[in-house]
Amino acid sequence: MTYISAGALAAALFATPSMAEPFWSGDWSLTLGAAVLTLPEYQGDDEYMLRVQPIVSLGRQGTAKRFSSRNDNISIGLVDTGTFRAGVAGKVVFGRDGDDAADIEGLNPVRFGGELGGFAEFYPTDWMRLRAEVRHGIRSHDGVVADVSADFFTNITPNIQVSAGPRVTYASQDYHEAWYGVNASESVASGLSEYHPDGGFHSVGLGGAINWDVTEKVKTSLFGEYARLVGPAADSSLVNERGSKNQFTVGVSATYRFDFSL
Repeated sequence: MTYISAGALAAALFATPSMAEPFWSGDWSLTLGAAVLTLPEYQGDDEYMLRVQPIVSLGRQGTAKRFSSRNDNISIGLVDTGTFRAGVAGKVVFGRDGDDAADIEGLNPVRFGGELGGFAEFYPTDWMRLRAEVRHGIRSHDGVVADVSADFFTNITPNIQVSAGPRVTYASQDYHEAWYGVNASESVASGLSEYHPDGGFHSVGLGGAINWDVTEKVKTSLFGEYARLVGPAADSSLVNERGSKNQFTVGVSATYRFDFSL
C-alpha cells in the first residue's frame, strides 16, 4: 500500500517553481462595477423602484469569458478553458417587508441575505453562450433557485456589441413560500387570500443589452429584461390580487477590470 504524508501533501499545495504549481498560480482579472436599474418594488409587484446592484467577476487572463450579461451574478471562475467556464456564484438578496410597500403589510418579511452556489457556462459558437446557475438561500430564505439562459451576441462595431436571449428560472417550494406564500395568520393580517405554493418553474422571459467597450478595461451597458411569472409564482394571491405576472427591468451598468498575478 502507498501512503501520502502530511508533508507530501503540503509540498504539493505549496510547490516551488520547479515543481507543479498550485491551481491559483497565474494571471487573473478582477472585474468590479455597479448597475443602476429600475425593477419591481418586490417580486410580483406592478410598481417600480430604483436600485443599485454590485457587479463582481473573477477569472483567469487569456481564457477570460468573451461575453457577460446583466443576469450574471457575482461569480469566481475556478475552471476556465476558453469555451467552458465554471465556479462559485453568489447573489445579494435585499429582502422585503411591509415598509417597502403597502401591498405586503402583514406578510412575514424576507430578510436581507444572499444566495450561494455554483455556475457553468459554455460557448458552442463564437456568437452564443449558454449559462446556468444553481444557488441556495442564506438567511433570506431556505430555498434553491436555478437560472438558465442563452445569449446570442454580435459586434456591430469593434467596440459595441448587442445581445439578446431567453431566460428560465426554477425554484424550490421553500423559495416560493418565502416570496409568494400567504399562511393563515398572514392572510388575516394582510387581507390576501391564503396560499401555499409548491416548487416548480418560476418565470420565463427574454433579455437584451447593448455593451460598449469605452477602453480596454472600462465597459458600459444598457440593458432590459422581461420576465413572465409562471407556475407557483403566477398562482400566488399576492400576484393575482395586488401585483402583476409581467415583470420588467431596465438599467445601465459600468465596470472596470483589474489585472494581477499570483
